[in-house]
Amino acid sequence: MDEISEKILQHLTTDGRLSNIELADRVGLSPSACLRRVQDLEKRGVIKGYRAVLDRSKTGGSFVAYVAVGLNNHSKASQEAFEASIALALQVKECHNITGTIEYLLRVECEDLAAYKHFHTEILGVLEQVNSITSYIVMGSPKDERA
Repeated sequence: MDEISEKILQHLTTDGRLSNIELADRVGLSPSACLRRVQDLEKRGVIKGYRAVLDRSKTGGSFVAYVAVGLNNHSKASQEAFEASIALALQVKECHNITGTIEYLLRVECEDLAAYKHFHTEILGVLEQVNSITSYIVMGSPKDERA
């Protein structure tokens, strides 16, 4: 990965809809050379895809919580069962297996507190692998670089 590829990634991370001509101009390459580099980054899996960044307040998902989940059994089978269940939960936008006193950190997006309570009680709370749930409600996000 050289400096030009890093610049390409930086610009595409900020604006994935940049035209190839604009991107080439910003990184100092010809359009054909820039396109070859972007295609190579895609082929190698460095660029995994492009997506729209949504305003969740306009799509019904403005309530956000990070949820720390501890399992009652630390076996591989328990983790796989938990992960399979979480994969089906539409409210869970991110699921991370982490180190520390708990096993998982979830990013959950819901319409409102009542919808989160339903998720907490009727979806997450009924999983037999779950031992503890700690919710951290997002009050604001002064910096969020997820795309």
